[in-house]
Amino acid sequence: MIVRGRKTVLLGVALTVIYTLLITGADAITKLFSANYAAPQMFALSGGLVAFFCLVAGHRTAATSVLATGCPWIMALRAAATVIGTCAFFYAFKLLPFAEVFLFIAIIPILAALLSRVMLKEYAGGQVWGAMILGVIGIATLFPGGLHSLGAGHLVAFLAVAMGAVSMVASRYIGQRDPGGLLSQVFYPNLALMIVMGGALPFVFVPMSWWDVLWVAYYAALLFGARWVLVAALKLLPAYVVTPLMNLQFLWMVAIGSMAFGERTGAGVFLGAALLITAGAWLVWDQVRAPTPKAAVPAE
Repeated sequence: MIVRGRKTVLLGVALTVIYTLLITGADAITKLFSANYAAPQMFALSGGLVAFFCLVAGHRTAATSVLATGCPWIMALRAAATVIGTCAFFYAFKLLPFAEVFLFIAIIPILAALLSRVMLKEYAGGQVWGAMILGVIGIATLFPGGLHSLGAGHLVAFLAVAMGAVSMVASRYIGQRDPGGLLSQVFYPNLALMIVMGGALPFVFVPMSWWDVLWVAYYAALLFGARWVLVAALKLLPAYVVTPLMNLQFLWMVAIGSMAFGERTGAGVFLGAALLITAGAWLVWDQVRAPTPKAAVPAE
């Protein structure tokens, strides 16, 4: 039924908006910690906490349900992409202003659409590509002086979003084939993050105050909620639709960057964000107006 399909789309949109609030809070803590600590120090602890939260959340159905996955190889791909992308985002936040990182996050829909075509056989129509071309124009506003203004921070940010796109498309692949695997999709990437970062931790460890430990615990709680909500959204909507909706992060990131870090956001960044948010709204409209939402999982 059309009504049911539209409810599915709107639920996916609502979950994605909640995700942007949670993940922006987590990103702010990441930027705060990047000034004083190396990535392994933060992510070894937070990854272990998020994995533990998954086990606690799944205790009523036994821990084995959290650990079960019907797509072990794609889960491994998602875990590897999460580890690389998380570390890259950590250093991108260290090297770039908060709001500038957003414009790289906005590249994810384009990469997700390309990967979805290969991995999921989800074909983006003309409306989708039109919206994404508008997004590319928005991204170009970050480099008014041309590509020679590209720096190390930009390259690290691009690596981060490339891995983010791989992780999200892998999540949708798993969600379509393993409907009960919400917690496992959060558990395994964070377990991998804890193990990999734990191996590097002895080389970079710096003593932490209890206050900083509490901040990491708060970060882990936000990250657990954000990733759980995102996995749920990716079960309902294609990755190339979910990711443009994340452009709402720009508003939160500009506000936090200004209030918490004293950053001033240039007019070009605002223009780019306006174009990217318009592109995201275009994609949502394309899904809602369709008689049957593209690639949406039917409501049970």
